[in-house]
Amino acid sequence: MSLLKDRLHRLVEQLADDELLEVWAGLSEFYCDCYMLRATQASKETLKPGDTLTREEALRFLSLL
Repeated sequence: MSLLKDRLHRLVEQLADDELLEVWAGLSEFYCDCYMLRATQASKETLKPGDTLTREEALRFLSLL
């Protein structure tokens, strides 16, 4: 893993500031997507039938608030 970190560091040092901003925007979106994917997969493993509401049940519940 250290080798990859070193290579990434050298690559970042070679980028111009405007290129670095573009890369950062894409990388941060990718990180968020991966985070949400892991969270979705984890919830699928832990939820059982009946643990969540259907759309209709949720709307009914919201109307009671």
